[in-house]
Amino acid sequence: MSVIHPTAIVHPRAQIAASVEIGPYCVIDEHVSIDADTVLAPHVRITGHTQLGKHNRIGSFSVLGGMPQDKKYAGEPTRLQIGDHNTIFEYVTMSTGTAQDQGLTQLGSHNWIMAYVHIAHDCVLADHCIMSNNAQLAGHVQMGDYAILGGMAGVHQFCRIGAHAMIGAKSLIVQDVAPFITVSGMPAKAFGLNAEGLTRRGFSAESIKKLKQAFKHIYQSGALLKEAIASLESDPAWMADAHCQALLAFIKAPGRGLLR
Repeated sequence: MSVIHPTAIVHPRAQIAASVEIGPYCVIDEHVSIDADTVLAPHVRITGHTQLGKHNRIGSFSVLGGMPQDKKYAGEPTRLQIGDHNTIFEYVTMSTGTAQDQGLTQLGSHNWIMAYVHIAHDCVLADHCIMSNNAQLAGHVQMGDYAILGGMAGVHQFCRIGAHAMIGAKSLIVQDVAPFITVSGMPAKAFGLNAEGLTRRGFSAESIKKLKQAFKHIYQSGALLKEAIASLESDPAWMADAHCQALLAFIKAPGRGLLR
């Protein structure tokens, strides 16, 4: 049976798994579902059409599933979906999606979301992401696996942040950040490959070498982006690497333009 503090207010039609713990003064609204072994600290508010997976930990005064901060929103039943094994610290806010996108804001699994973070409507975060204190995502932002956003960094709407990218504290992101690199500044600029992070996650020395080669072509050669891409594509050994292929696919996909 769920452990629900007597001061918590839980709508009778909310779907709460038997092993969920809900702390004092939490408020859980009607269209919320919370799966097994998720723990809510005191004073958490979960509203909207919000689904939480298993083994999540939610810090005090967080508000999940709130109304999108978008003037076009007209009360549509859009959703917030949160996966498994996420740690969400105090005062985090996450909005549901909007009808102008897919109607869904999504957080994957094994993410680490620190205090005072805001994740706006229609954002999609993959797995193992880290958002440090006071980091902010505007609407429609995408973050790939293992992407890291430093404290007080801000991301413009519709930007993409590639997998394994690392963004420095207080950075301003107004264009797409390619996978595997480090960026910093206001506005941010690319500084190098996230080689230490890639090594920790088991990337081979050969893959890291090839990604460094790509960084030199794209960011340091002075070539136009299309020229840098053509140069890399002419190298069969580089093209044979799966991580290099992922980098190339990201760069070629439509977006806000590549941050260089």
